[in-house]
Amino acid sequence: MTLKHELQSIISGNGIVRHGETIQAIANYIRRKKETISKPEKTKHFKNEEAEILKSFISANRLWIDFIPETSYIGEGAEQKIYEATDPQHIIKLNDTIFYESWLDYFHSLLLHNFFFPHLAYELIGFHYDEKLFAVVKQAYVKSTQATNLENVREFLAANGFIRTKINDYYNPQLGIILEDLHDENVLTEEGVLQFIDTVFFLTPAFFDKTNDK
Repeated sequence: MTLKHELQSIISGNGIVRHGETIQAIANYIRRKKETISKPEKTKHFKNEEAEILKSFISANRLWIDFIPETSYIGEGAEQKIYEATDPQHIIKLNDTIFYESWLDYFHSLLLHNFFFPHLAYELIGFHYDEKLFAVVKQAYVKSTQATNLENVREFLAANGFIRTKINDYYNPQLGIILEDLHDENVLTEEGVLQFIDTVFFLTPAFFDKTNDK
């Protein structure tokens, strides 16, 4: 099986990836329900209707997390809020999918991240609602020991088939995958090792094209 085939299998819900079971189950649920959404994809209205479908899955599977203690709040970026976990080896992140045009895109991104960076895999533990819907994920804590050199990031990704398209954005033409927003707060350096703690993956139509698989 080629790498692209393996990734296609994971995205379809058939392949195995760390912490993937719940994410794949939700993604499959959304795909099955998409025909009930009348508006075109990649619109705000579509995403809102998609969120309503998602809420029914959350309720049916008891995935609501009602209370997030503010005393554990660490900080936040444009895309998520960060909290301490109950154990010091992990942190909790709340993401409202602001960078994604659909919730399904977000779940695909989680699966790709977990495949490429399994030691920093996101574990989807539930959802929280506070004026808007947030996914709640758990991730291993990384301590930055030195500043990240973005040229090291470029070299690492180039060695794995990702070509830089903008200063912090990359594309893998063989896989049909975009990887964005890799600035020095999303890629930390711990004891000389790059740690990709926050990634934003997107699938392009080329990802699903089986005619040019390698």
